[in-house]
Amino acid sequence: MVLSKSIWLKTAFVAGLALTSLFPTVSMLPISSSYAAEVVQGTIVSPTTVTKLPKVQVIATGGTIAGQSVDETSFQNYKAGTLLMEDMVKALPNKDQIADVSTFQFGNKGSGSYTMQQLYDLSLKVDEVLETQDGVVVTTGTDTMEEIAYFLDLTVRSPKPVVITGSMRPWTVIGSDAQANLYNAIKLAASGKTKYFGTVLMLNDEFHAAREVTKTNGNRTDTFETPKLGMLGYIDEKNIRLYRANARSLMSTDTWATPFDLKKIPSTSLAKVEIAYAYQDAGAGAITGLVEEGAKGIVTAGTGSGGVSKAMGDARTKAFKEKGIIFVATTRTGSGSNYSTGDGIIAGDNLNAAHARVLLLLSLSFSSDFNTIKGWFDTYGSAQIVIPEK
Repeated sequence: MVLSKSIWLKTAFVAGLALTSLFPTVSMLPISSSYAAEVVQGTIVSPTTVTKLPKVQVIATGGTIAGQSVDETSFQNYKAGTLLMEDMVKALPNKDQIADVSTFQFGNKGSGSYTMQQLYDLSLKVDEVLETQDGVVVTTGTDTMEEIAYFLDLTVRSPKPVVITGSMRPWTVIGSDAQANLYNAIKLAASGKTKYFGTVLMLNDEFHAAREVTKTNGNRTDTFETPKLGMLGYIDEKNIRLYRANARSLMSTDTWATPFDLKKIPSTSLAKVEIAYAYQDAGAGAITGLVEEGAKGIVTAGTGSGGVSKAMGDARTKAFKEKGIIFVATTRTGSGSNYSTGDGIIAGDNLNAAHARVLLLLSLSFSSDFNTIKGWFDTYGSAQIVIPEK
């Protein structure tokens, strides 16, 4: 019997694999054929080398992406955090062409149900996984995804890619964005393109810096945006386009990691920080009540460029003078920089109130000194790009 060229090559290749498994000292000769990029058991076989696929672990916390709908057309009627990530990853087609994927089920509930202490555990888990993996994907609900992403951005010590994703439609409905988002998040983490970028958020084929992204709509699949500044890049099938660098990616390696090393503090020492929303003729109750409940820091979501009413302003001054409460001023408008400073007041720059709360919470967990915390907001909070002089 005469074998065709293609059958002969594949037969020789399989025989070669068997030979090398029996005799490790025997090396295979390069194979020139159409099978040059064939994926075999987690490795890419090329004409000259055998290269292992990037290792990516998906750490699941639940959310809509793991939701079970009442039926195939129940876009809003579903139970979030129902499906297991192991089963979801198994259902993804062609994943063995982009990464060697493993999973870890950290939890399975809505994003808003997690405490800051649980996010502390999640961050440590991400760093632990990155000791052996090339990248991590964290899946979660979209409601507080931007806050979880920024917490990870500020605390994860490894510079390896961390991509957070989820979906606006549950896994089990027609036209769900869940499968595409999970696949593209794995692809982005495996690409290594966001190494040193900190945590990035990826939905709807777009990825954004955790510090700047926010949810803008309660139902639409294109809900996440970076106001004014824009996304970092997007994914078009095999093409991952990176069009903008954030300040974090340009920092030197010796200063890249933030001061917020969670291994140095217990989770019980995370500070209590709240948000007070400003509006026409707002009373003092929000601030005085939060102080009475034990808040160590308060972020004000102010009108315009960060203004508050006279009653709120008086309550803020009293809280700082009598209790040492530290305040961060932000705007409720959705974008724009805040430069308000004063006794006990730190400018939040263009951080929204939710992001500023995360940074103030971590800052107060590591220091009670006003000037130290202000310095962290001026550097890690402001995150401006500095162009070196020629």
